[in-house]
Amino acid sequence: MNHQMVSYVLGRILFITGILMIPALFVALIYQEGWPGLWPFLVSIVITSAIGLLISLRKPLRTDFFAREGLVVVALSWLALSFFGSLPFIFSGAILNPIDAFFETASGFSTTGASILANVEALPHSLLWWRSFTHLIGGMGVLVLALAVMPKIESGDVFIMRAEVPGPTFGKVRTKLRSSARILYVIYLSMTGILVLLLALGGMPLFDSFVHAFGAAGTGGFGIKSNSIAYYNSAYIDYLLAVSMILFGVNFNLYYAILFMRLKNIFKNEELRWYLGFIAVGFALICINVSHLYSSVSLLFRDVFFTISSIITTTGYATANFDTWPVFSKVILLFLMFVGGMAGSTAGGIKVSRIAIYIKTTIQEIRLNVSPNRRLPILFEGKPISALLSRQTSVYLITYTFMFVVFLMITALSSPNFITAFSAVAATFNNIGPGLDMVGPMGNYSDFDNLTTFTLSLVMIMGRLELFPILVLFSPRTWRRG
Repeated sequence: MNHQMVSYVLGRILFITGILMIPALFVALIYQEGWPGLWPFLVSIVITSAIGLLISLRKPLRTDFFAREGLVVVALSWLALSFFGSLPFIFSGAILNPIDAFFETASGFSTTGASILANVEALPHSLLWWRSFTHLIGGMGVLVLALAVMPKIESGDVFIMRAEVPGPTFGKVRTKLRSSARILYVIYLSMTGILVLLLALGGMPLFDSFVHAFGAAGTGGFGIKSNSIAYYNSAYIDYLLAVSMILFGVNFNLYYAILFMRLKNIFKNEELRWYLGFIAVGFALICINVSHLYSSVSLLFRDVFFTISSIITTTGYATANFDTWPVFSKVILLFLMFVGGMAGSTAGGIKVSRIAIYIKTTIQEIRLNVSPNRRLPILFEGKPISALLSRQTSVYLITYTFMFVVFLMITALSSPNFITAFSAVAATFNNIGPGLDMVGPMGNYSDFDNLTTFTLSLVMIMGRLELFPILVLFSPRTWRRG
């Protein structure tokens, strides 16, 4: 382990994080929040940036950087982001309990959208901005941003990006990773800017347009109203956000293909077909199941489409209290929570590509039991699935299931019932936010004790980073020198 290089990169990340808090200062000035709105961010910026500069002032002589360092840097960076990003909440007094503040910030950066705040509307604009801005930062990945703007780290770029970008496989849009990171961020920020404009044109206040665009872009879901998107009561806003969430749940490499007119790549993409198929089937089944609760077909389609889009993309915005829907519909939503978006998107969950591979592998095993001598390769995206990829996806599912059970047992210690405990873990592990019962779309996570709150904070970060970067931290072999 090259400890000096890990410290150096971590320091640069903290310095960038301090810089990213600066826009919140301008928001405090615009909304005339005075010194009470300014000083929490000023102090947080100074502390975060100073510590970042202190540990990255001198670049190490030995700059080799490999898979182990990449995993450790990603894990430590996200933990540090969640800690230092929580300082404005603590200094302002908006969240007095440091563990609750850590939870809220981890939820923001991991694009989960789970909250311990019972009255979010009481927060000043600067804190609301920072809270949602963490979604925008975490959506594409703060380390991907760092790769785009900070000096090259010799051979380490690929290991950082591979550890942070979600999905079973890692793909570059350009030969050079730094160029890939910049292109992805340009596409990401351009789509966000267009969404801000369209929301504002639909009658949403400009500030609200920014924070909700940040949430949709990062598929995070922090709202600024107690009843989320339902507050605006606008079909235009509902459909615009629903479509936007689906678009941000798509692999960003496909947008690069659109940009350079490689349209055949899109039509041939199997994961995209599975993704849209899950949305279509879920929409149809839930519409049929909840139709008796609605007197208006247009409102039925609108609420179901929005909810499906929000859940499968792991965003967590709400226009309807789906906790009151029939059990069949809630089971479908729970399934979609686990599915998540496409690999290489800002969405969480297990990922559509893995689910597709699991389904195809199961079908193959059934066929082999019927006809043992007939062996056909499992194809995905038109290519046979390699033994390595098959093993990796199987190991991921086994590890995911084991960790889910562990977290469920811890959460059950302070949960009033099984539904609350199970859906809380499902909603945080898959980076969705709202679950069912106590943590439903109209509830929050404020009633959990400190142990559960801290555990769920780690669950959100682990879910965003797809398990292994955090697990690596607990291995003694990780910290050996050499």
